[in-house]
Amino acid sequence: MVVILGYWDVRGMAQAIRLMLEYTETPYQERKYHLGPAPDYDPSEWTNEKEKLGLDFPNLPYFIDGPIKLTQSNAILRYLARKNNLCGETEEEKQREDVLEHQLMDLRMNLVLLCNSPDFEKLKPAYLEQLPKKLQELSRFLGSRPWFVGQKLTYVDFLAYDVLDQQRMFAPDCPELKGNLAQFLQRFEALDKVSAYMRSGRFMKTPIFWRIAKW
Repeated sequence: MVVILGYWDVRGMAQAIRLMLEYTETPYQERKYHLGPAPDYDPSEWTNEKEKLGLDFPNLPYFIDGPIKLTQSNAILRYLARKNNLCGETEEEKQREDVLEHQLMDLRMNLVLLCNSPDFEKLKPAYLEQLPKKLQELSRFLGSRPWFVGQKLTYVDFLAYDVLDQQRMFAPDCPELKGNLAQFLQRFEALDKVSAYMRSGRFMKTPIFWRIAKW
């Protein structure tokens, strides 16, 4: 059965889900919603449908797998992870997943808020000033492990790849994105199914955010 992933026609909060669908070779269709043209950026292509899909909490991204209908990007990731043995197994691994998931979401949302702020240029220097410490913390957390929970690839690695890749695009000269974090990114990109996806016409590198974003 083909599952359905609904989201805007941007990378946004759905990229880690796309990567996991590709890695697990899950047959899927994307329902991409488009904003209208400037200056109004009419969202009605989505809002006209959102209450008709049977979602408990209508939002994007959404995920439909037969009778299962989910929203919230990390809930979707966790569902796919449980189906495909991409979860931590020991208590320590589960703790690392829980902590890292929320840490990564904080980092993600900081960039989202910055890039959608009308004061983007004013706020950007402060963001770049605090970024190295955040990345140093992630680097220490990863340590010499191949993946963030240890020897096993789990759903938080898909999330970590997407968040770190966005930071790499935003601050390409940041030295903290070298070393073990760079090796992690390379290791993830070298996964056979991920590599094939990135070479395909389905892969979306940009746009990351809506057209109204300042970056």
